[in-house]
Parts: sequence; C-alpha cells; structure tokens
Amino acid sequence: MTDTVSSATSDDTTPEGATFVFNWVGRVGLAVIVFWAVVAIAGPYLAPHPPGEIVDWDYFGPVTSEFWMGTDYLGRDIFSRIIMGARYTVGIALAAVTLACTIGVLLGMIAAVAGGWFDMILSRLLDAFNGIPSLLFGLVVVAAVGSSIPILILTLTAIYMPGSYRFARALAVNVNTMDFVTVARARGEATPYLILREIFPNILGPVLADLGLRFVFIVLVLSGLSFLGLGVQPPNADWGALVRENIEGLSIGAPAVLFPSVAIASLTISVNMFIDNLPTRIRDRSE
Repeated sequence: MTDTVSSATSDDTTPEGATFVFNWVGRVGLAVIVFWAVVAIAGPYLAPHPPGEIVDWDYFGPVTSEFWMGTDYLGRDIFSRIIMGARYTVGIALAAVTLACTIGVLLGMIAAVAGGWFDMILSRLLDAFNGIPSLLFGLVVVAAVGSSIPILILTLTAIYMPGSYRFARALAVNVNTMDFVTVARARGEATPYLILREIFPNILGPVLADLGLRFVFIVLVLSGLSFLGLGVQPPNADWGALVRENIEGLSIGAPAVLFPSVAIASLTISVNMFIDNLPTRIRDRSE
C-alpha cells in the first residue's frame, strides 16, 4: 500500500514540475532579454567610448575592427551609443509598464469585487480615455509639457493603464463568481483578502503575459516618439532617437540606422517569444 501511494505521489508531482521548463524558443527569448537587461545596467562599463565623444573624423564611417558598428553623422561610435541607449529604452519602458500594469490590475480587481457604481463610473471613464490614439496622445502631452524622462514615463503609463485595467477586470470578474471566492466572502473575509489571496493568484499568469505585450507596445511608442524628436533629448538618446538622427545618411551610412533598428527588433521580438512560450504552469493557474 505504501509503495502504491508513493508511486502515485511521484507520478502527480513529476508532470507538474516538468511544466515549469521553457522550450528552446522561450529560452532564446529569455536569453536576449537578459542580455539587454545586463547591457542596460552595465552600459557605462561596457561602452568602449563615451557616447557623446567624436572618435572618427569620417562621419557615417563603415564597420571596422575599431568601430564594430560604424560611426554616426557626427563621427560618434554607434556601438557605444546603442549600449548607452539601452538604459533609456529598456529603463523607461520597464518603469512605464510596471506602473501601468500595477495601477491597472489593482483598479481592475477592486472594480470587479466592488461592482456597482464604482465599477460603472471607473470603467466608463477609462473606456473614454482608452479611445484616444496612443501615439497622438503621447505627441500632444510631450509637445505641451516637455519630454523629460519622468514625463515620458507618466505619459506612457497613462496610455497603457486603461487597457491593463480592462484586461484585469475581465479576468477578475470571472474569478469573482467562482465557488472558492463565494465561500471566502461567506466567511466574512474583507475585500483586500479577496483581492490579494483569492483573485490575484488566479489571474497572475495572464497578467504576466499582458505585461510582456504592453512592454513591447511601450518600447515601440517610445521609439516612435523619439523618432519624431519628442522622446529622449540630446545629448542622451534611446534607440529610436539614434534612428532619427542618422536617417538622412541611410544611403551612405546604413549601419548607423540598421543597428539601432535591429536592437529594437531584437528586444521586442524576444519578449514576444518569451511570453508566447511561457511554461503551462505559469500561463494556466487554474489548479
């Protein structure tokens, strides 16, 4: 009898443990994400030249053994500027998506549990706000207020918080009707307990996937704002700004435009790869 129970226990736990394993596509995506995270953190120690230093008298210089990605329209090292630009692209996007998803998910769960007039008014207000085109809203705010880094973070947060709210609320409404939540409410549990202990753990997987997708959208919007000259301002530059300031030399200095574009593409595609291939145990928390 003991052997049978032991065997059954082993069989039950092994598949669950296996579901935490990433497939090779997810591992590649995670490796690229970690790479850019390390670059963003350790950028000043990795860049061979200061990002604003003119190191070549030949503007739009070619790829050489000294300048691995060529030089830009002023003769600055593109490799160094991409490394330093990762701090702004990754840092601003990460800060904005963290704020947007934290506020949106929290409000969505509160609205789902509270219901009534609070849910109706908050949902209608955020629906109206969500109807404004994201890039247009960003252009108006940044053009009116300025394009400092805190303004960029708050603007991107405001753009993507309503969508995060709607997504979290839809998930929380479904969980809120389940038996275990009804039992907890019948026990007299307070609203914070219902939100943090009963609802949030059961929507965490989809919320993480949504966070990753919104991170991608924020990177693209930030790059778009910078390409239009309303993002990170000189002498600093994110990857979108690097494309903008070198676009006129595309025909004679393609590396100065191509490498920042590849950096944006590699980050966004790798996040999508990672999110699409999350282990089943993380994506589906129905147990």
